[in-house]
Amino acid sequence: MESLLQTLKPSGLKAEKVWFQDGYIFVKMNDQRIFGHPLSWYPILENGTDTQRQSFELWNEGKWLHWEELNEDLSTEGFLSFVKP
Repeated sequence: MESLLQTLKPSGLKAEKVWFQDGYIFVKMNDQRIFGHPLSWYPILENGTDTQRQSFELWNEGKWLHWEELNEDLSTEGFLSFVKP
């Protein structure tokens, strides 16, 4: 599992695009790969409105996702390594 995570998150991996569709959050990385998780894994985002979810910023050149109105932050590294039990 550790080697898989190392493959998924090289030091230069950054988010380029974020969108929500059919109950999922998707993140497109700068290497063009797309990753998605069920929105239910992120209750703050799930409980926000569509407008609130769409109002995000990419911080630190895409290494962090930030939703000011929801007071929610996700790192791209955390997004890639997060596994819901």
